Amino acid sequence: MGSALLLALGLLAQSLGLSWAVPEPEPSTMYPWRRASALGRVRRAWVIPPISVSENHKRLPYPLVQIKSDKQQLGSVIYSIQGPGVDEEPRNVFSIDKFTGRVYLNATLDREKTDRFRLRAFALDLGGSTLEDPTDLEIVVVDQNDNRPAFLQDVFRGHILEGAIPGTFVTRAEATDADDPETDNAALRFSILEQGSPEFFSIDEHTGEIRTVQVGLDREVVAVYNLTLQVADMSGDGLTATASAIISIDDINDNAPEFTKDEFFMEAAEAVSGMDVGRLEVEDKDMPGSPNWVARFTILEGDPDGQFKIYTDPKTNEGVLSVVKPLDYESREQYELRVSVQNEAPLQAAAPRARRGQTRVSVWVQDTNEAPVFPENPLRTSIAEGAPPGTSVATFSARDPDTEQLQRISYSKDYDPEDWLQVDGATGRIQTQRVLSPASPFLKDGWYRAIILALDNAIPPSTATGTLSIEILEVNDHAPALALPPSGSLCSEPDQGPGLLLGATDEDLPPHGAPFHFQLNPRVPDLGRNWSVSQINVSHARLRLRHQVSEGLHRLSLLLQDSGEPPQQREQTLNVTVCRCGSDGTCLPGAAALRGGGVGVSLGALVIVLASTVVLLVLILLAALRTRFRGQSRGKSLLHGLQEDLRDNILNYDEQGGGEEDQDAYDINQLRHPVEPRATSRSLGRPPLRRDAPFSYVPQPHRVLPTSPSDIANFISDGLEAADSDPSVPPYDTALIYDYEGDGSVAGTLSSILSSMGDEDQDYDYLRDWGPRFARLADMYGHQ
Repeated sequence: MGSALLLALGLLAQSLGLSWAVPEPEPSTMYPWRRASALGRVRRAWVIPPISVSENHKRLPYPLVQIKSDKQQLGSVIYSIQGPGVDEEPRNVFSIDKFTGRVYLNATLDREKTDRFRLRAFALDLGGSTLEDPTDLEIVVVDQNDNRPAFLQDVFRGHILEGAIPGTFVTRAEATDADDPETDNAALRFSILEQGSPEFFSIDEHTGEIRTVQVGLDREVVAVYNLTLQVADMSGDGLTATASAIISIDDINDNAPEFTKDEFFMEAAEAVSGMDVGRLEVEDKDMPGSPNWVARFTILEGDPDGQFKIYTDPKTNEGVLSVVKPLDYESREQYELRVSVQNEAPLQAAAPRARRGQTRVSVWVQDTNEAPVFPENPLRTSIAEGAPPGTSVATFSARDPDTEQLQRISYSKDYDPEDWLQVDGATGRIQTQRVLSPASPFLKDGWYRAIILALDNAIPPSTATGTLSIEILEVNDHAPALALPPSGSLCSEPDQGPGLLLGATDEDLPPHGAPFHFQLNPRVPDLGRNWSVSQINVSHARLRLRHQVSEGLHRLSLLLQDSGEPPQQREQTLNVTVCRCGSDGTCLPGAAALRGGGVGVSLGALVIVLASTVVLLVLILLAALRTRFRGQSRGKSLLHGLQEDLRDNILNYDEQGGGEEDQDAYDINQLRHPVEPRATSRSLGRPPLRRDAPFSYVPQPHRVLPTSPSDIANFISDGLEAADSDPSVPPYDTALIYDYEGDGSVAGTLSSILSSMGDEDQDYDYLRDWGPRFARLADMYGHQ
C-alpha cells in the first residue's frame, strides 16, 4: 500500500470561557487525510468538524489544533494556512507553526463582529512541493453573554381614556440584544420596576405590551403615570437595562359644570344695548380648553322678549350676561332670570349630575335720562307746489319716555338745505318761510328731506333726531307749447306729402301733462274749412290741407290743452309754408317756396343766427391776432439767438440815430425784423424812391425766417442784397453819417469804404491790446 497521508488534529475544549492556572494543554493530534483501504474503492478524506473557540479569550496565544502528514518524517513537512484571519482581514488572528503544524489563536475574538472563520490548510515538502491536497479548516466563535439588552427608546409614551376597562392596550416597549439570538444570552424578559400605587398597568414579559389591569383611572385624580421598565437577558437572569414609560390619561366629560352661587345680582342701565351686565362663575373639573370643559349657558325663563343673552368667556369659562335690546325702566324695573349650564360635549351617562346646574340671576334696571322719541319717524307729509310763505307743513312732535321726570322738549332744525322751513321751538309745528323753487337741486323725485332735533332740558340733555320727508305735489301751472321749431311746410295739393307733424311739451309733471289736445282756433272759421288736425298719440298730431290753397306763408292759430286739473290751454301761432311738391311729396325749388321759407323764419331763430355769426367772426379775429404775435415772437427769438453767437456775427449793442440831419441812414429794420412792416410817419402809399430806381420797381414781399441754423447765412446774404437793391434807401455799402461830433477828431473812421480811399495801409495790430475778442479782428485784418 502506497505511502499514506497522516494528519494529526488536536481538539481543545469547546468552551474556553474560563481561565485556569494550569500548564498549556497539548492539542490533540488528528489525521484527517488518512485513507482506509477497502476492496474495489478508495475512501474520501475525512470531513473535519468545525473547531469551536469562545469569544473574549484572554490567554493568548492559545493553541487550537495540530495537523500532521504521514508522508514524511517529522521535521520534513512544512505546514501553512490561508484565509480570513490569517492573510485576509482581519489579519493575524490565527497562525501555524510550519514545522509542528500547531494552529494558535493570537487575538481576542468578538462573535458580534465575526461568528466564524473558514481557513485552508496546506502540507508541503522541504522543496516546496505539495504533499497533500489543501483541506478546509472551519473555526466557530462561541457566543458569550457580553452585551446588555437595550431599549429602542429611552421614553415610551402612551395615551388612554380615563375610566378604561382592564386589559385595554396602552403602548408597547421594545428592546434588542446583540448576542446570539439562538442562545439564552439574547433571551429577553420585560418587567415593571415601579409605577406607584395602586398598580393600574402590567407588561407582557415576552412582547413588552403594556395594558391596564384594573378600573379606576381618573384624570382629575392622576393625569399622568410614570412607569420604570426593565429588560433582562438570559431569560431574565442576565444583564439588564431600564427605560421609562409616560402614560397620559385622556379626559372624558365625566364632570358636569356647576355654578359657584345659587343666585347672582346685577344692574343694567336702561335704553342701552350691546352692554355687558355681569358674569356667572362656574366650575368644571374636566380638562380646561377641551369641549368637556367649555360651558354653554341657556336662559330658561324670565326673558320673554329676548332682551338678554349669555356668551362664554373662552379664557375663564364664565358666562357673560349682555343686554341685546334696550331696557325700559318705566315699563319694568327688575328681571328674574333662570339660567342653566352644560358642557359643549355631552356628559357621560355614568357621570354624576351637577348639584348647581341651574341658578337665578336678578337684574335691576337703572333709571337714566332717555332721549325724546318721535312716535312717527320718518314723518311723511305733502304740500302743494309753489306754496306761499306761512303754509303749514306738519307738527313733528316727540314724547319724553321718562314719565317720572318732568322735562320740557324743544325743537330745532338740523338739516334744511334750502332754508325753506320754520320750526316752532316749543310745539314742533313746521311751516314754510318762503316759496320753494321747483328747480331746487335738493328736490329728489318730488321729495324734500329735512332733519328735526328734539332736545330735553335734563342734565346732561338728550337729543332725538327725526326725519321729515315732504312730497311736493305737482300743480298744473304750465300750459303746453309746440315743440320747436313752430313752423313747417306742406304741399299745396291735399293728397300729396305726409302732412306736418306737430309735437307738444309741458313743464308740468304727470298727471298734469300729456295727453295733449291739438285744436284749430274756432275763432278763425277759415281755418277749419281749409285745414285739419288729427291726433296721432298722446303728444303728437298731424296737420293737413282740406283744399288747395295759395302758395306761400300761412299763419295758423292753434289751441293746445293738457290733461291737468284744472286743464291749462295755450294759443300759439304756427307758420306754415305751402309749396309745390314733386311726386315724392317734397317741395320743389321755386321763387314762391323760397320766399315763403324766408318769411317763415321766426324772430328768435333770426337772433340765434346773427349771434352765432358775430361769435364766429370774433373767434376768427382772435385767431389771426394770435398767429401774428406768435410769428413776431418767433422772429425775435431767432435773431436774439443769432446775437448771442459770438462767432463772426454782427453784435447789436445800440442804435443811435444821426439826429435831424441824418435823413439818409440805412433802414436796419430790413435785417432786424424782415417780416414786420416798416413803421414810418409818412402817409400811407408808395414810399419815396431814389432817382436811379426803375419805373417798374415793385417792392419785395416779406421774407420768411429760416427754419434751421444752416439757412441763416443765406438769409443774411439775401437780406443784404434786398436792402442794397431797395431804391427807397441809400445803398448798403455807403458811407453813412450816424452822428456829427465835430471836426478834427483824432480817431479815424471805421468805414471800409472811406478807409480804402487812403494810400497808406491800416495797422490793426493795436486791436490785440483790447482783449481776446478783438484779437480775432487783428488776425483777420492785421499784417500777415
